[in-house]
Amino acid sequence: MPEFIAAIDQGTTSSRCLIFNHGGSIIASAQREHLQICPQPGWVEHDPLEIWQATQAVIGEALAAGGLSAADIAAVGVTNQRETTLVWNRHTGRPYHNALVWQDTRTAELCSQLAADGGKDRFRPQTGLPLATYFAGPKLRWLLDQVPGLRADAERGEALFGTIDSWLIWQLTGGPQGGVHITDVTNASRTLLMDLRTLAWDPQILQTLQIPAAMMPQIRPSSDPAGYGRTSADGPFGGAIPVCGCLGDQQAATVGQTCFAPGEAKNTYGTGCFMLMNTGNEIIPSTSGLLTTLCYQFGRAQAVYALEGSIAIGGAVVQWLRDQLGLISRSEEIEALARSVPDNGGLYFVPAFSGLFAPYWRSDARGVMVGLTRFINRGHLARAALEAVAFQTREVLEAMEADSGIHLRALKVDGGMVGNELLMQTQADFLDVPVIRPKVAESTALGAAYAAGLAVGYWKNTEELRQNWGIDRTWQPKMAEEERERSYRQWKKAVTRSFDWVD
Repeated sequence: MPEFIAAIDQGTTSSRCLIFNHGGSIIASAQREHLQICPQPGWVEHDPLEIWQATQAVIGEALAAGGLSAADIAAVGVTNQRETTLVWNRHTGRPYHNALVWQDTRTAELCSQLAADGGKDRFRPQTGLPLATYFAGPKLRWLLDQVPGLRADAERGEALFGTIDSWLIWQLTGGPQGGVHITDVTNASRTLLMDLRTLAWDPQILQTLQIPAAMMPQIRPSSDPAGYGRTSADGPFGGAIPVCGCLGDQQAATVGQTCFAPGEAKNTYGTGCFMLMNTGNEIIPSTSGLLTTLCYQFGRAQAVYALEGSIAIGGAVVQWLRDQLGLISRSEEIEALARSVPDNGGLYFVPAFSGLFAPYWRSDARGVMVGLTRFINRGHLARAALEAVAFQTREVLEAMEADSGIHLRALKVDGGMVGNELLMQTQADFLDVPVIRPKVAESTALGAAYAAGLAVGYWKNTEELRQNWGIDRTWQPKMAEEERERSYRQWKKAVTRSFDWVD
């Protein structure tokens, strides 16, 4: 068997290709950013063709960096930004419109109209999700309503819907020349269109949202021994490699962190923050503002479910301070700036740029800073921004413990922000539990590699994957209880100030 597994990690801000060995170590990698297109406030788009071009480029660059060819790659796994929605023509491969990003809020009015008949939880019994701008189904309906000619093409089966995983797998396996139109159970569970029990598109919801079934991808396991298809010989890999692993990015990180037992949880600090807790084969409805979602499905084994707390703005707040305010020139500078002051100076920053996700689900919320005085300086703002990430995570953790009845004794973390040691210590302080960073922090790409490798027998079972996981560093809580609870009360008060801003 070839020596390595390739993972494509297509995220909100960049596309990457990472190549792993049997020990789960990175052999080679490449990364390219893509544009964030914001036509008007609340609208966020990506160019699907730019994403595909970047993906092809990083595959070639990663192979070249490792001195590898297709003959060295046993399988390919894909992980992706979830909920981001696009539609393309099956014959030409041309998108009908830019992709609508998961952060996009243009479907707020549509979601309100749908909620008027049955409430915002009308589809939750089937899907585990509330009606919210976050999910792909309403975004697809908006495209069908707004793009001329799209609905007619969709009815004829000429227009294909997909989240980014579907788009990339279709392109990798041939595109207009026989590309495979599939998605996996984890990505399908984020559309507001899949029944959690049957793992199939819900015909009643499709009808309610006026979505033609002919445009929907086939739903497959996250790790599929049968394979979805093979890379095309004239594609970026240059050979027929099985594409057989696919996971939404947060589920991929959960797999990469080897959270295979019920009650195990991880938090990913990326553009947003996403905490998932494995609930085993049990579907646990949330009463605390969380999402019930698919965790993974390996081959013909029974599906594994999860509770998830989704935070819209995590690392994106640092990007905003860098790009929009010019407070820093590089993201890494945020830690030193925040350390220039001993505390937040009484400033609380709620970055509800796209409304609030878990546990509030308030699309009417917008970002606020409260507690401003003339004492406040750049360092206080930087510190308040990092604290906002940690405070939001505490809110999600409390909801997760309420729904599951499980008290977390430690939190596994991954993602781009875990290199920020001040944030990690702040997180341990606010949660009052240890925060653990693994040796391989690229858990998302690693999870996609694991899914593909399991499918072809590169790794035998999940126990073998557990043996690859190791601790890099642990942060222990140091904050006094009184200070922790006082600051949290102030944060909760600040959050209420963000409500009801959008009429």
